[in-house]
Amino acid sequence: MKLQTTVILAMTIDGKIADREGRAARFASNTDKSHLERLIASMDGVLFGASTLRAYGTSLPITNRQLLEKRVRLNLPPQPVHIVCSASGDIDPKARFFRQPLPRWLLTTHRGEALCRNHPFDKILVNPTPKEEIDWDWAFPQLTKLGLKKLGVLGGGKLVASLVARDLIDELYLTICPLILGGEKAPTPVEGWGLSVAEALKLELVGVNAVGSEVFLHYRRSL
Repeated sequence: MKLQTTVILAMTIDGKIADREGRAARFASNTDKSHLERLIASMDGVLFGASTLRAYGTSLPITNRQLLEKRVRLNLPPQPVHIVCSASGDIDPKARFFRQPLPRWLLTTHRGEALCRNHPFDKILVNPTPKEEIDWDWAFPQLTKLGLKKLGVLGGGKLVASLVARDLIDELYLTICPLILGGEKAPTPVEGWGLSVAEALKLELVGVNAVGSEVFLHYRRSL
């Protein structure tokens, strides 16, 4: 069974997910936070890069009682697995993330595993080859074998770019926030080398909702 993969991001009007210093993007509203929590609650696991973890220091556990009760009714654990993706293993073991009440996995390389083997992760998944980057052709089937069916991707742009390049994205939820940051060094939703128009991931809009000054978009890949 293929892992269903959903990217969930908030960005500024000019397409930035953080400022030029790469600091945590705390510009979204409480409405967007609730939107994010609902989407996380629908997942078996959420995946995010080490740069995102370094920026925030935390992940987002489900706290809404109705969402927690719904997961119980569906025979799901209270929290989805929170999976950090880091080829380098540059992760602070004292980050508040490690004190949050949620299951934690690490997806990494042999080099990263050597640095993180004593970090308080519940499970460490290591590339089976000496590659210095995450081997997604191995990683996604491995996550499926471990029982994940639906995976949310919370950023950052380099991680999303690597998944787009491997044609692994099924849908996208994008919140447009009413501000402009600018800056050529400010992170964007999809970074990396980029694709040509011919190679681009084609999407179709299946939902749009405006709440206050924010716009919530839902896309699925075109068949």
